[in-house]
Amino acid sequence: MDLTFSKLDFLKPELGAEYTGQGTHFALFSAHAEKVELCLFSNDGEKEVARMPLPEREGDIWTGYIEGIKPGVVYGYRVHGPYEPRKGHRFNPNKLLLDPYAKQIIGSLKWDDALYGYTIGHKNCDMSFDHRDSAAFMPKAVVEDPEFDWSGEEAIRRPWTDTIIYEAHVRGLTMTHPKVPDAIRGTFKGMAHPATIDHIASLGVSAIELLPIQHFINDRHLIEKGLTNYWGYQPLGYFAPEPGYLSEGIGEFKAMVKAYHAAGIEVIMDVVYNHTGEGSERGPTLSFRGIDNLSYYLQSPDEMRHTFDTTGTGNTLNVAHPMVMRMVLDSLRYWVTVMHVDGFRFDLASTLGREGDGFDRNGGFFDAIRQDPVLAGVKLIAEPWDIGEGGYQLGGFPHPFREWNDQFRDDVRRFWRQDQGVLPTLAERVVGSPIQFDHSGRAATSSINFLSAHDGFTLSDVVAFDEKHNDANGEDNQDGHSNNNSHNLGAEGATEDRDILAARTRRRRAMMATLMFSQGVPMLLGGDELSNSQNGNNNSYCQDNEIGWIDWDGGDPDFFSFCRAAIEFRGRFQLLRHDRFMTGEVGDPHSVTVQWLGLDGRPLKEENWHEMDRHHLVVLLTGHQELTGTQILLVFNAGDACELKLPEPAHRSWQRAFDSSGKTSTIPECGEVDMIEGQSVSVFLSQAAGS
Repeated sequence: MDLTFSKLDFLKPELGAEYTGQGTHFALFSAHAEKVELCLFSNDGEKEVARMPLPEREGDIWTGYIEGIKPGVVYGYRVHGPYEPRKGHRFNPNKLLLDPYAKQIIGSLKWDDALYGYTIGHKNCDMSFDHRDSAAFMPKAVVEDPEFDWSGEEAIRRPWTDTIIYEAHVRGLTMTHPKVPDAIRGTFKGMAHPATIDHIASLGVSAIELLPIQHFINDRHLIEKGLTNYWGYQPLGYFAPEPGYLSEGIGEFKAMVKAYHAAGIEVIMDVVYNHTGEGSERGPTLSFRGIDNLSYYLQSPDEMRHTFDTTGTGNTLNVAHPMVMRMVLDSLRYWVTVMHVDGFRFDLASTLGREGDGFDRNGGFFDAIRQDPVLAGVKLIAEPWDIGEGGYQLGGFPHPFREWNDQFRDDVRRFWRQDQGVLPTLAERVVGSPIQFDHSGRAATSSINFLSAHDGFTLSDVVAFDEKHNDANGEDNQDGHSNNNSHNLGAEGATEDRDILAARTRRRRAMMATLMFSQGVPMLLGGDELSNSQNGNNNSYCQDNEIGWIDWDGGDPDFFSFCRAAIEFRGRFQLLRHDRFMTGEVGDPHSVTVQWLGLDGRPLKEENWHEMDRHHLVVLLTGHQELTGTQILLVFNAGDACELKLPEPAHRSWQRAFDSSGKTSTIPECGEVDMIEGQSVSVFLSQAAGS
């Protein structure tokens, strides 16, 4: 092969390495570089076989085209420029750099001091310059083969009112699944196995949200402690699937998406565009730092040698920079158009909205998303906080974003724990948190409601532990949330006490029913339906083992059936998943009227809301016009068993249709007064004939 650059007779605006059919076009952005070298490697990535300066520069894009270079060729970059940390420049051509636009990556990072642009141990790291070659320790990019048979596959684009999300980890979900072959556990192939998909589909959820699957690195301090970056929140390649989840090529990811779509399940990716795995200025030089540190990262306004950190990871991507913004948008569009995913959950999304004066809901990132014809139509979910000043922004994101609602999690846990004074906040959560979201034309599906997520206790641990137990993380149990709003119901952790176990089951069922019968979009943590426990570890970010993996053999075998029944019940009634916020005013032809009642069947008075020991909430939902056929009465009773006087029904009589305590199918039509079990959710229906 003649490894010389030649001219293309047409313009290639794309960045990255793109195969044209006859050769490959390479393009890299760097505003402050003085020279960019393309490095080609043997197929296994072990030996550098060529080093060639990219011959063309137009603006800040460095390019070159080599005829005959086909998919499968392994490559990286070396970028020359000033090494002036006090001015924000950290170029070091001794460090092989991963292409930010790499579509496929081979190998994994092997930690060595040669990966750092400065000399480890030098008394002044800003004045030192490391001359060692890092190529032997670096993952490399591969020219991608874009071919894949998508025939028969169609995007789903399910409405938010019909969406129920299942958050899962590729390894955690499949590593102990008894029906998934050992050879493909922990991979995209394992995720696509019929046994995995059948479980998720039979539960009744409509979308799976995968923890980060873009290429990420393992932190050095974790490796040295025998742990790993299990969750994957240290990204380095925004276009490439994590090679650790592949057995052959990226076609396995596409095949997984195709299989889930065939089952009617959308695929949502948890994406991390707020920071990278390179860490602070004392971190390694792996990609962005060596390509153009000053452009890719925010620098401290006081001293440019320091990175500016609003994420708690050491660095913050400078998304306000037009070329960094372009990279993020190009990446998102790639995953939608080429990989066919259905949406994204944005980690620490407040960082993406930071402009010169802080968070701006009308900032450039959100404007770019909303005007994009590809991205505006997929599911967009924000984690509405970061650790910077003014970072907590629940309710502050623009349409079409939905937001993780941690206040739903906390208030529901507190209500069922029988905390005092929680009634008003529980009422807010049941009707979609309108104080946070009922503005700017936002829908009642703006809140992503959840009881538990990857970060925190599992649902089983919420009712089994008063305190976190993170000793296995090696941080003296100082990591993870300390305020979990949990309650062990009489014993810390595992117990054989039947009364405690029964109380835990009853509370978990009541909490799950609360999730399913509240307005908004429910999200389950994968494994909660299997009663999965992490033995009190509420920060399993580094536990790629039995702590972090789902136990398919343990727990309450009946809880899965209960979850499925609650999901099915929600799906039957539009009153429980309306797209408009509820109102107390009768007459709106498109809305739902909500009334708050007492156990006497009468409307709550103002003073009732302030009764500290009131542990029950009765909610009457009435639809209008197309919804007039049904009234729903929801009874949330966190206290002891009590009598309820049923209000006058709109149609015929009330009938108990769901009871989390186990009476769903055994209670016939009810009379004027009915008994409500303690720690339970009951649902009564009043339906017109034929509805």
